[in-house]
Amino acid sequence: MTDFNKIKNYYKNFDEKDRLIKDNSGKLEYEMTMKILKKYLPKNANILDLGGGAGAYSFPLAELGYNVYLADLSENLIQEAIVENNKKENKIIACDIVNAIDLKIYNDEQFDVVLLFGPLYHLLEKDERKQCLTEVNRVLKKDGIIFASFIPYLSGSIAILDRYFRHPEQVDINNLDKTFKYGKFNNASNKGFQEGYYPTVKEIEDLFQECKFNKIEIRSIRGIGYEKEDNIYGIKDEKIFNKIIELIAQISTKSEIIEMCGHAMYIGKKL
Repeated sequence: MTDFNKIKNYYKNFDEKDRLIKDNSGKLEYEMTMKILKKYLPKNANILDLGGGAGAYSFPLAELGYNVYLADLSENLIQEAIVENNKKENKIIACDIVNAIDLKIYNDEQFDVVLLFGPLYHLLEKDERKQCLTEVNRVLKKDGIIFASFIPYLSGSIAILDRYFRHPEQVDINNLDKTFKYGKFNNASNKGFQEGYYPTVKEIEDLFQECKFNKIEIRSIRGIGYEKEDNIYGIKDEKIFNKIIELIAQISTKSEIIEMCGHAMYIGKKL
């Protein structure tokens, strides 16, 4: 079972609020994600940002005129969002403390869109993931759209190997072996990323199909820009910069890119 207290404690000390603006990797992730959202979001949509932290996407979407409900497991992050929301003219409708596997505070078919930009990083057990997606399906309207980010198996597992070199107290022989065998990472310490799940693309496709979603596409988010973000944002030639951004999006659906280039996204429609 996923240890939700470990996850909440992790986000007490992680700068989730500024993660997407404090460095170029976050900046590229945010800009490419917003491009994807703008491509598919219906007009005047009711959006549930489930696992949305302190509102990194909720607030920009509210500024664009969407009706946004923010939900997260972390009391600390929701409190940050409430403080920020009080300063805004275009406000988030609600900031709710919610576990992604239990959405009983929301009605059936309440939302046009659900953003799931976090829970699938952490839910270790298949029954938890199915419970989450079953609940998402329930609160989505007919033909509602889900955007779900995940960390692919190869990217996640290799990152744990890299974590050993930087933070050996977090990785031992047992959790390293378990990560590469099963795509599950249980941190050996109480510091750093906790309770990680890294599925293959096929696992993601099968999971969403089983939970009654029809795939629109699966794509890498940063794609070939992954780990090249500082160089990309250092480009002075605007035409070259725009071409690179175009190429990132253009080949982001190739399976090799999805598996090896950091965060990926499943986009699907409720059956």
